[in-house]
Amino acid sequence: MMKTASFSALSTLPELWQTLASETRDIWLYGMGNGADKILAVLEERNITVKGVFASDGFVRGQVFHDMPVRAFSEVCALYPAGECVVLLCFGSARPDVLALVENVATRYELYVPDVPVCGTELFDKSYFLAHQDALADARECLADAASKQLFDLALAYKITGRLDLLKAAVSPAGAARDILSLSDVRHMVDLGAYNGDTVREMLAIAPLKTAIAAEPDRRNFKKLSAWAEGVEGITVTCHRAAISDTVGLSPFDASGNRNAGLATGRETLLSAVETTTVDLLAGKGPVDYIKYDVEGAEAAALRGSKGVIAREMPRLKVACYHRSEDLFTLPLLLKEIAPDHDIYLVRERSLPLWDLDLLAIPRPKL
Repeated sequence: MMKTASFSALSTLPELWQTLASETRDIWLYGMGNGADKILAVLEERNITVKGVFASDGFVRGQVFHDMPVRAFSEVCALYPAGECVVLLCFGSARPDVLALVENVATRYELYVPDVPVCGTELFDKSYFLAHQDALADARECLADAASKQLFDLALAYKITGRLDLLKAAVSPAGAARDILSLSDVRHMVDLGAYNGDTVREMLAIAPLKTAIAAEPDRRNFKKLSAWAEGVEGITVTCHRAAISDTVGLSPFDASGNRNAGLATGRETLLSAVETTTVDLLAGKGPVDYIKYDVEGAEAAALRGSKGVIAREMPRLKVACYHRSEDLFTLPLLLKEIAPDHDIYLVRERSLPLWDLDLLAIPRPKL
């Protein structure tokens, strides 16, 4: 099967949802939760029938999902010989043990991984690709090397087709992000979506870090972040409980208490409103070497609120590029506009579905 893709050929690829609409075999959902809700909604909108839902053996405890009893994978195997049904993966993970379970299912049945947005409601299907093809082509030209462009093409091919082999191929070589960012000399960083401080801890192991500004909007995550920051030695960590945007104010917030808490998830409520602020305000006139943006779909606003710091300090940037369907074209084009003296790369670590896709922006040496 094809494990490469070219931008010019993307419009000829079969769309996953059309493939499923013409499928004569029974279709099963693998997994439950928010991802499965989104996938099932698309299937219902397109009148595609689902036979049932299953989970890996050991994870079934009498659950019912959308009025369907959750079966064990072994039960599905007892019902269908190899190749006699189609499976849609409905959850995400980067854990090797979970990826191995998915691979096991894929060896027995045809398995697709539908691409549904983490944030927002726009589905990246064939019509969406065609409607934004020119903007995607412009975004591709923003990328600085052939490896980034190949990853870009593979990511798009996967998003259109849902094919597991293309998703598995859309991965950068080990250490690619580390090598491009070259963070060993970072002394002053800004961590947006700091969670419990894990990114700053990782930086401490590789760089002579002196200061870190850490912003985390979720109350429970912020409590863990602050507790860690109070005990760390040899570095000043300034913690802010705020969501990062391009304005200062108050915004509805999804207080999920995990890494996915944020402004733009589609589950925000006024009851969980949180203060918003900008990187320019947080950083002030202080030095900044590196900024990490992982703010659950609010990356574009966070970048716009960083224009002053980026122009003044020329920091290295790492920007999550997978939360919204439009991220693959809006974020590279925005980076080119606000960081014109940076080279832009696209990298990705292994996960299911197309998560952990990041844009890296590296300032060019001054002549």
